[in-house]
Amino acid sequence: MSRSAHPAGPRHADVLTEGHYSAPPADLNTLDPKVWAQTVTRDEDGVLTVGGIDVKTLAEEHGTPAYVLDEADFRERARAWRTAFGADADVFYAGKAFLSRAVVRWLHEEGLNLDVCSGGELATALSAGMPADRIAFHGNNKSKDEIRRAIEAGVGRIVLDSFQEIVRVAHIAQSEGKRQRVQIRITVGVEAHTHEFIATAHEDQKFGIPLAGGQAAEAVRRALQLDSLELIGIHSHIGSQIFDMSGFEVAAHRVVGLLKDIRDEHGVELPEIDLGGGLGIAYTSDDDPREPHEIAKALTEIVTRECESAKLRTPRISVEPGRAIVGPTAFTLYEVGTIKPLDGLRTYVSVDGGMSDNIRTALYDAEYSVALVSRTSDAEPMLARVVGKHCESGDIVVKDAFLPADIAPGDLIAVPATGAYCRSMASNYNHVLRPPVVAVRDGESRVIVRRETEEDLLRLDVG
Repeated sequence: MSRSAHPAGPRHADVLTEGHYSAPPADLNTLDPKVWAQTVTRDEDGVLTVGGIDVKTLAEEHGTPAYVLDEADFRERARAWRTAFGADADVFYAGKAFLSRAVVRWLHEEGLNLDVCSGGELATALSAGMPADRIAFHGNNKSKDEIRRAIEAGVGRIVLDSFQEIVRVAHIAQSEGKRQRVQIRITVGVEAHTHEFIATAHEDQKFGIPLAGGQAAEAVRRALQLDSLELIGIHSHIGSQIFDMSGFEVAAHRVVGLLKDIRDEHGVELPEIDLGGGLGIAYTSDDDPREPHEIAKALTEIVTRECESAKLRTPRISVEPGRAIVGPTAFTLYEVGTIKPLDGLRTYVSVDGGMSDNIRTALYDAEYSVALVSRTSDAEPMLARVVGKHCESGDIVVKDAFLPADIAPGDLIAVPATGAYCRSMASNYNHVLRPPVVAVRDGESRVIVRRETEEDLLRLDVG
């Protein structure tokens, strides 16, 4: 079939009359730098390159689908967060976004700390040489084995998430003959402007101890009474993919209010406050994320102002960017397979991955961008839906996007801003193999997480 032989879905004029979609970009070959890794460009033939390597070469060497991660971009973003907050604050990379031993080494080298929330993440961090005292251990239901391993390793802090966990951590620390540094995670009742499933500071959810009703104050009382715990601060996290700083302002006001109550009741000024992460990134051209120095300035001013008002010493601030560091640094590279035009609706473009390598569209109704990257095209834009190969109608990678009308099987397309949560949440649905993570830098590529094989799948099937 030639590139123009198949009929296509609605073109520009049709899309505009539907009233649901904005006009397509003037040039589908132009890449918006907001949504792509910093070294991404097109070569003289229109082929996308990253880290000095073109995607055709990456596809030949590593196959598709593949997560392609710009190491230089990752390091620069990590460094920007570290620099923005300076020596008087702590930056903990949220490992849940994406974690591998290579990433741990990069974080260590760039001076960041690491937040983990499972035994597996802790094992990865320790195996890659992250000093234990620079690790924070999070989670709403840590097992006794996980807590014991964290304490034995000497993690710098454990974030307590419930009354039961206060007792559990204290008992294990006592049995190990240690005094464990802890923070208490509270829910401050802030409604972050984000998806219901990633808003985490309202009372009706599983994380933290509510500030309302005096529960957080009671948790502090109990922690301060236990000799095997050293309470160093309060932790708050209001959600994910947030652009509006007003939620952080309300959260800081309420956390500082609790710090004041603690001082007044116990004569103790806790030295640290953790405001979590959740700062948004650009998935599409409509997103407008803040730069790290803007975020640092805003958060520092908010906490300082609130503490001055409460006549408290300003505590050391911690933040936990994960998505904001790794999200923009990677894209997922796919090969186009079946193309199915639906007259008057859209064209379905199927790729060789799908919800097994990016569940976020199905789970959160997340929006992504997409581009033809193996060539340029002067064809008219058409409304497309990029879908995967799984046996689910909800197997959608990009719900609505414009692609050239001459898109054809064998073309390479890429979805940017997939560095966070895509590989971390990847699955083997339909026994599809999880893709590799390929790091690129200075004209070289290397696999930092290899592609799964059928032998990997069968090795676990012991029946």
